[in-house]
Parts: sequence; structure tokens; C-alpha cells
Amino acid sequence: MDSIIELQRQNHEELERFERGLSSLLSRNQPTHEAKLQTEHKASQILDRIQSRALTLNSLYQDEDARKAEINSLSAPAQANDLSEFYSRLVKIQEHHAKYPDSVPGGFDLEIAALLDEPNQEEEEYEEEDPVSLLFSGEESYGKYVDLYAHHTAYTNLKNIGKRPGYLQYLDLLLAAQFDPVHNNLPKETRFSKDYEIYIQNLYTYLLSFAKRTQPLVDVDTQQQEAEADFNKLWEARELSGWEENKSQVSANGNGSAGIWCAACQKQYAKQTVYDAHLTSKKHIKAAARQDVTGAPPPNPNGTPTPTTAPTITKSSVSARIRNSARLTHLVTSLLVSVISTMNDTKSNVERRFSLTAREREQELLDQAKPPPPPPTATNGPEEEEEEEERIYNPLKLPLGWDGKPIPYWLYKLHGLGVEYRCEICSDHVYMGRKNFDRHFQESRHAFGMRALGLPNTKHFHEITRIEDALALAEKLKQEGRHEIFEQETMEELEDDEGNVYNRKTYEDLKKQGLI
Repeated sequence: MDSIIELQRQNHEELERFERGLSSLLSRNQPTHEAKLQTEHKASQILDRIQSRALTLNSLYQDEDARKAEINSLSAPAQANDLSEFYSRLVKIQEHHAKYPDSVPGGFDLEIAALLDEPNQEEEEYEEEDPVSLLFSGEESYGKYVDLYAHHTAYTNLKNIGKRPGYLQYLDLLLAAQFDPVHNNLPKETRFSKDYEIYIQNLYTYLLSFAKRTQPLVDVDTQQQEAEADFNKLWEARELSGWEENKSQVSANGNGSAGIWCAACQKQYAKQTVYDAHLTSKKHIKAAARQDVTGAPPPNPNGTPTPTTAPTITKSSVSARIRNSARLTHLVTSLLVSVISTMNDTKSNVERRFSLTAREREQELLDQAKPPPPPPTATNGPEEEEEEEERIYNPLKLPLGWDGKPIPYWLYKLHGLGVEYRCEICSDHVYMGRKNFDRHFQESRHAFGMRALGLPNTKHFHEITRIEDALALAEKLKQEGRHEIFEQETMEELEDDEGNVYNRKTYEDLKKQGLI
């Protein structure tokens, strides 16, 4: 067993090396979202190790007796058997290595090297699976988006919510949490129900898990504790609007349904007429007589006897369920505010996917299945100097040619690539050069803009870039089209078998009469 002084020194060394490793890890440039999230998860693991080492070190410093005994053994006066303690500890070390002959020294070095992605002495050829990617589903796309399809289905199955919203409308309802509490527009009978409690519990569990997976360096648990403390204050002060219990909705038996309770029959009646009709029945008369004799309600004929405290217990359980639903709604609102940017990205991604064709979606899935390109490796000094020499000098920012170099300036002026052409139909997109401008009339961007205006993308609308001009030309073409039909009937000439020439209308009239 190592001495307490050695354990303290070892923990201090590991703390310092972890801190230096954390500094170097966070100072790296992370160009992609995946690399940034991997770095944050590794930094979180290092922080957990720093915290555990600090707790161990604190407990060692608080053990004053062991420290004092170790210091006394080190500072004892000279004796004839000064090396007895040394040999006793040497025997313990030899016994340890004899018991564990395959133990590898330098385990801490391997641990910190794995966290910092330092290359080992033996490079392995197989590709390791990313552990961070296993934390997310395919729909979440490495933490870029949220996957709320199951919760959307549960929400649409709630009662009394009115029109069932689509997935985009459901995301808009959750995005409104940055201004008001989530689902504040739902009626009370829906929010007080058991189904809503289950739905909001599942939504809270998912959002809490998603926040911890995408924000490993944020203390989400502390934020939730603060939000819950805030909720407790508001609940005690009765300042939560929309969560007041309606006494008319909670009947005497506490089951949350309106009606009339018959103490003699131990039964709930929904309507006054049904209650009045059962008063003359033989069953009620016998139960009332038995109650008068015994002074207690009769046993329930359909099952076990109902205790007198059942209504109070049931009513308290309803109040507890309402409070739990209000608490979860408050916590979900705080979680939605923390992931509001991810929610906006999710909405944009869903809108983009809705506009894709089936083939484009398949191609996107294939692209996502491809492994990412390997990161650029560090180059030596001479190779870096060669790359600096090969950097292209392009102060005029000319377009690049097929060889990757800027085109000549005279060719740039010849094609008019410095002239801007703006198209209002293409959402004010700017085209550089006349050739690109002429070509864009047959491209998908311009065709989509014309389709949004309800106009055909024909040659008549070539060179038309303003929406007002396009609509005016379409109206003019409609009017000219009616005149063309009339002129086609009167101006088109036809010839009969004898060589007589008539216009189309006269020819058809004579042919109907059988004169030609």
C-alpha cells in the first residue's frame, strides 16, 4: 500500500496533467459540429476525472491521523534498524507484482492519451466506432435536430385539443415556449387528465436526455433544480395561471367527473333524472333502511366495501396529479428555452425535407451513410513552404477556370462577368454576366419562382425579371389569346375540290349545308 504522502503527490500530478490536457483539448479548432460535440464530451469526461481526484485529495488531507503517522515515520530519529520500514514496504511491492505479473505500468498515461486522441506506439488499422454517434438516433443527426415524432403522435391523441396539428404546427407550439408556458392554450380538462401527465412526462424525459447529450459541459441538473425551486414558489403563491383547480369539476367522490353521489347505494349518477328514478327502486330502499339501522353505509355489492376515506384520498390524488403536470410543464418550458436554436433548425430541416422528392431523399440518406473524410494530417516544414508558394494571387477576385487558376482579365471583361443582373422573380438573386443571366431563365430557381406566381415559364416571359411586369404580361397574353381565336376563324383560308377559296368559318358553314 502506498503512503498517504505518495497518494497525495500522485493525485496532485494527475490533477495538473488533466488540467493541461483540458486546456489543449478546448483550444483546438473544431470545424464541424460533430468534432465540436466530440470535444465537449471528452472535456466532460476529463472534468469528471478532475472532480473525482479532487474529492479523493480532499479526503486524504482530512485524514490527519494517517498523515501525522506517515510524517512521524519519515522524521523518526536515527536507529539501528532504520531500513526495516523500507524492506517491509519493498516486500509488499514484490508481493503485488508477483500477484499481478501482467499489470501494465503507466496506466494514467494511456488514459489521458485516449482522451486527447494521442497516437499510440502501435497504430491500429481498423476504424473505431464513434461512441458519441451511438447516443443519437438517425433523425437527430448527431444532435443537430430533435426527434419529436412519437411525442407529436401522443399529443394528437389527447382529448379536447381541437384541430389535430401537423408536425410543423406541433413544432410551432413548442417554439412558443420562449414567450409563454408550453401548451398554455389547452383547456383545463385536457391538462388535468392522466393522458396529459403521461405525455408531458415523456416529453420532459426526452428533452432532459437530449439536453445532456448535446450540452455535456452545461450543468443541466442544476438548472432543473433552480427551475423546480422557482415552480414551488409560484405554486405556493398560486401565481401559475391556468392551473387553478375548478371545484365544480371535482365531485364529492373525487374522481374528477360531475354527478350526484348516493351514499346508501355507494354509486355515482351522472344525471339528476337517473338519480331521482333510482330512489323508488327496491335496491335503494333496502340500502337506505340498512343504513338507518346500522348507521354506516352498506357494503358495495359489486366488490369490496368502499371506505369512508376513499373520496378524500382520491381527491388528494387528483390534486397531486395536477401539481405534477404543472411542475413538468414548467420544467419542459425551461428545457425548450435552452434548446430553442435546435428547435428552429429542426423546423427548417423538416420544411426542407418536405420539399425533396423521393429520389433526393434516397440520395441524401446515401450521402449520410458515407464515412466522413479523414482530417488533414500535419505536414512537414518544407511541404508547408511549397503550399505557401502555390497559393494563388487573386486580388481582383476573378472566377477560377478549369485548371483552378483565375481566368485572364480580358476574358473576364469579354464575357461581362463584372456586370450584375438582378432577378426579382428569383428572390432578388444576382447573376454575374450576360451568359449566366440568359441561362438562368431555364433553371430550376427561376422556374420555381414562376410557378409560385402561378405563371408558365414560357418564351413569352424571357427577359422579364420583375414580378409586376410578369403579371402584366400574363394578363395581356390572356386578352390577345381571345382575339387570336377569333382571328383564326376569320383569317384562315381553305380550298374546296374545285379550287374555290373560302375562309374557315364560311368553309365549315357550306360544308355543313352540303354545298361543297
